[in-house]
Amino acid sequence: MSKQNTAPRVGFVSLGCPKATVDSEHILTRLRAEGYIISPNYADSDLVVVNTCGFIDSAVAESLEAIGEALAENGKVIVTGCLGAKGNVVKDTHPKVLAVTGPHATDEVMEAIHAHLPKLHDPYSDLVPPQGIRLTPKHYAYVKISEGCNHRCTFCIIPSMRGDLVSRPVGDVMQEAQNLVNAGVKELLVISQDTSAYGVDVKYRTGFWGGRPIKTRMTELVQAMGELGVWVRLHYVYPYPHVDEVIPLMAQGKILPYLDIPFQHANARILKLMKRPASSENVLTRIQQWRKICPDITLRSTFIVGFPGETEDEFEELLDFLEMAQLDRVGAFMYSPVEGAVANDLPDHIQLEVQQERLGRLMQLQEVISGERLACKKGKTMQVLVDEVDEDGAIARSSADAPEIDGLVYISNGQTLKAGDFVNVRITDSDVHDLWAETV
Repeated sequence: MSKQNTAPRVGFVSLGCPKATVDSEHILTRLRAEGYIISPNYADSDLVVVNTCGFIDSAVAESLEAIGEALAENGKVIVTGCLGAKGNVVKDTHPKVLAVTGPHATDEVMEAIHAHLPKLHDPYSDLVPPQGIRLTPKHYAYVKISEGCNHRCTFCIIPSMRGDLVSRPVGDVMQEAQNLVNAGVKELLVISQDTSAYGVDVKYRTGFWGGRPIKTRMTELVQAMGELGVWVRLHYVYPYPHVDEVIPLMAQGKILPYLDIPFQHANARILKLMKRPASSENVLTRIQQWRKICPDITLRSTFIVGFPGETEDEFEELLDFLEMAQLDRVGAFMYSPVEGAVANDLPDHIQLEVQQERLGRLMQLQEVISGERLACKKGKTMQVLVDEVDEDGAIARSSADAPEIDGLVYISNGQTLKAGDFVNVRITDSDVHDLWAETV
């Protein structure tokens, strides 16, 4: 077996069709590129990979027999290939295998190999830590789960710049999240152009992480993230029907009770002009349902005022919506033409003075709503995450506060705390944006 400072050795058994052979070649290429030695026998291998076939019964039997032989001769086995995609067949027959993935899963196989047989450190090439280079503080990080967007909102040009939705493999996302947690990150902020559409482009296919299947779908992804023992916060979530599935996870404490859901407007005609997805949903009814399931949920949204053609009555409808919805956090922007946006060609653009007046009225209303909702937190005890500490105390955030866009919690007696600490505090005061507290 390999000794310290010698290259790790991997045995490889490849079964099945030419497609499986190509999969094996990809894995073997990655292994050699990373400095692993391919061993010709079980005895000299530190670990064995078995690429299986599961097309017909005889192929299943042959694959299960090969896995059993590898376990008996070596003991450390990672299984990949078509048989791995057939539910729990492998684990039920051979529960001692280290990990199981489906076919065409080079990245997942390499993640499993790295976990059980790390490659040697090379000071000349290994210049990037596992969690990557980050521009955020050490205790929180953004995790982008997809790129691009399938929608064609008339005020937006993202699809023309970034293309249609492309979801990252769920195993890649989970490995990144795990690496970040291992590096000390306490909060994962899930982002994309359209977080709730994650997996649509790949028809929610099943991926693998840590030897178990996970659907490429928002609910299953964040449920797995919630098992990492850190805060998980969802951003840019469009109000598709399946968003309702994550609310119970929030109520159970598996992910933060926080939803950043950009409604953009409340009037049906304006939403249609914007070509916003999910514009026909009964948003107010759903908000009531969400709060019934998870009373502590924080709802953040963004809105555009002065969209081309917006009448005074339609703007008043937006204000009425805010009154009824009682959102916790709101950002609002005046419509402005963006080069290449379809909305530029719409008639009846709103004068700047009218846009400014409407923006002022909306934000004035929302300040009252936010202030009242924050005032209700006085006297309550809550967990917060410390962002920074100085001689005046600590500055932290609650589950209701995303970095840089929401409010802060000022802890008057927090001088001994450190950035990245979780601490329980009692709320002593509030204003329209922030809270004040002391440790308990």
